[in-house]
Amino acid sequence: MLFAPDTEEALEFAVVLANTDAGASKSGTDELATVDHLRELLSHNIFSGRVDYDDAEMAEVREARAQIRAVWTLGPDEAVEAVNRMLREAHALPYLTRHDGSDWHIHATGPDAPLAERIRVEAALALIDVIRMNEMGRLRVCAADDCTGIFIDLSRNGSKRFCTVRCGNRMNMVAFRARKADG
Repeated sequence: MLFAPDTEEALEFAVVLANTDAGASKSGTDELATVDHLRELLSHNIFSGRVDYDDAEMAEVREARAQIRAVWTLGPDEAVEAVNRMLREAHALPYLTRHDGSDWHIHATGPDAPLAERIRVEAALALIDVIRMNEMGRLRVCAADDCTGIFIDLSRNGSKRFCTVRCGNRMNMVAFRARKADG
């Protein structure tokens, strides 16, 4: 395990959220376009605290998605600025808590804070670990030509290039056909 379990969990949620973007989603559409989409996302990715399930919240969650996606493309210094901005805008104040059968872990916003704020702060806290461990290179954008999916490379040697096996297979097939045409 490269990162602490709570860090990996927060990063994995950040990736799932970010990959609801039309350019990264399996469907090729914005998979966070409706309140029902949000409901579906949260049914598979438990997020404690208040959820309003309204249009205003949807807009804020989509903005959080954009901010999180942007960090994947930044260098360490720029990522620090983005993470600090997310924490500052949320008035984050870290504290230890345990709930819902979880052991002690850190939260930095109250459970009544807006969902998008809690998402940004949780992602920012996880990204702090990535930055401090000098592992920004593990935050990747898919190498497939037609995909903007992001992922966290947790492989031992850090050599993962594609967000999914599907993208990797598709690009391998493209390369195979190109080689076959050349020779």
